[in-house]
Amino acid sequence: MTGVALFAAAAIVALAASAIGSAHAQGKTASHAMDAIGRNPEAAGRMTVPLLLGLAFMEALTLFVFAMVFVLAGRVS
Repeated sequence: MTGVALFAAAAIVALAASAIGSAHAQGKTASHAMDAIGRNPEAAGRMTVPLLLGLAFMEALTLFVFAMVFVLAGRVS
């Protein structure tokens, strides 16, 4: 097995793991936010910005992994 093939396999595993982890964390975050809003509807306005920031940071981690795979793919030959 060549180095490029090993890198491709590792990249696929890294992308899959980051996508699964991000999706799980985003689902759990949104679920807890909806539970909190259900218990205290007046707090919905104060929770929206932190919720969206948290979701954006989680998605950014997945995008960073995606970008790093492409950056490193250019260095492997």
